[in-house]
Amino acid sequence: MSSKPGTPTATIHAVFLDVDGTYADYGVVPEGHVQAVRSARAAGHKVLLCTGRPVSMLPDSILAAGFDGLVASAGAYAEVNGEVLLDRRFPADLAARTVAALDAHGAVYILEAQDSLHVAPEREERLRFIIEEHFRRAPDGRASGSSAILGSVQVTADRAAVAFAKISVFEAPVPMEEIALAIGADIAVVANSIADDGRHAGELYQRGISKADGVAAAIAHLGIDREDTIAIGDGQNDLEMIAFAGVGIAIEGSSPELLALADHTAAPPHREGLVDAFAKLELF
Repeated sequence: MSSKPGTPTATIHAVFLDVDGTYADYGVVPEGHVQAVRSARAAGHKVLLCTGRPVSMLPDSILAAGFDGLVASAGAYAEVNGEVLLDRRFPADLAARTVAALDAHGAVYILEAQDSLHVAPEREERLRFIIEEHFRRAPDGRASGSSAILGSVQVTADRAAVAFAKISVFEAPVPMEEIALAIGADIAVVANSIADDGRHAGELYQRGISKADGVAAAIAHLGIDREDTIAIGDGQNDLEMIAFAGVGIAIEGSSPELLALADHTAAPPHREGLVDAFAKLELF
């Protein structure tokens, strides 16, 4: 896809940004990243968020730069310019089995829907403690990033009735893989940032869905070729996205598996790594 006015040979790229650990640091976006996104869009490129978070976990502080769309819930949901392209949720039977297995293990978890987050009444207090403790570990001691999660959480007794896209588990007495195995082959698990705190934690999602699905849907809608996509991420749920994109960039310190897939690396958000990455890619 080429730009129109005055630069017929310039290529319009679609840039997909993971949020946590890539675009934001402990939920807070550095000003350099905001300006990089705005400059790239002013130059005609399309910039979209591509995150494991559901829409309900994306506050105005993260969206403030302005984006052309987003992929949420690790590929289960996608929208471009307000038009919903994908909205995949757990089938009722799988949802019931998943909730039952988590409850049987006494896990602390959130059901992630695009409009809300749901926690068991008996787990709310523990959930708030874990999340607040995690965000207090930010380098400057700020805790503001926790509000994006806790501000959307509602206590829900009948969780099997919730139409959710993904589950974040913050604490469990056994490894996540063991719980996933008990649920069945339709469930897959990936680590999340809370897992670094030493708890059994992770994200449960429908097997076969990945961020690459959302990227493919978005570029088809935008009319941008796959080779003109750029994906930047740092987590295990970014593997498929990095592999799919024309150019894949991994944040320094990512897993060896992700680094091996990437074409380039970028510094983490506390060093405003996207500013240099965007400049090297000539996005502005």
